[in-house]
Amino acid sequence: MENDVATLLSRHAEALAFFTDRVHAVRADQWDDPTPCTEWSVRDLVNHLTAEQLWVPALVTDGLGAGDVGDAYDGDVLGRKPKTSWDTAARAARKAFAAPGALERTVQLSYGEAPAVAYCAQMVMDAVVHAWDLSRAIGAPERLPDALVLFALDEVTPYAAELAKSGLFAPPIEPPPGDSHQTRLLALLGRRA
Repeated sequence: MENDVATLLSRHAEALAFFTDRVHAVRADQWDDPTPCTEWSVRDLVNHLTAEQLWVPALVTDGLGAGDVGDAYDGDVLGRKPKTSWDTAARAARKAFAAPGALERTVQLSYGEAPAVAYCAQMVMDAVVHAWDLSRAIGAPERLPDALVLFALDEVTPYAAELAKSGLFAPPIEPPPGDSHQTRLLALLGRRA
């Protein structure tokens, strides 16, 4: 278990670092550009991931439930300095998950109780996939780190169909023949590489 926790924390840190790299690559004239998430601009996408990171200390460290936090992180959480806002939120999320005993807790998510390890794994998957979205949107290299792709693929495969039913993700698509792990991951979440 200890090794699994160390691996999870390592993947979480790697996913945040990769997304951070992409956030810092956004040019001033790209914040309103479209992303593969058809309803979101680059700013909307970064805002979404930033808000997700802001939830982590409240749920993991403070023991609050989704109902307690309410709409505190709805709307614009980036302000005038989106890169700084992302950095601050990502550092706080990483610190919360890495705190002694944090991944042994149960958290209260919008859909009910969940082990903190499952919450962290979901956050890794989300950061990895959205890092690809952001890469495509800003013209950065789209190749994701292999370890993150394999982790995210293992994480999302059991519940990808449920994500599509939620309306928050596009339905899975058939990956092309000879597909890579990254292509399969993206296809599971309705994206064409």
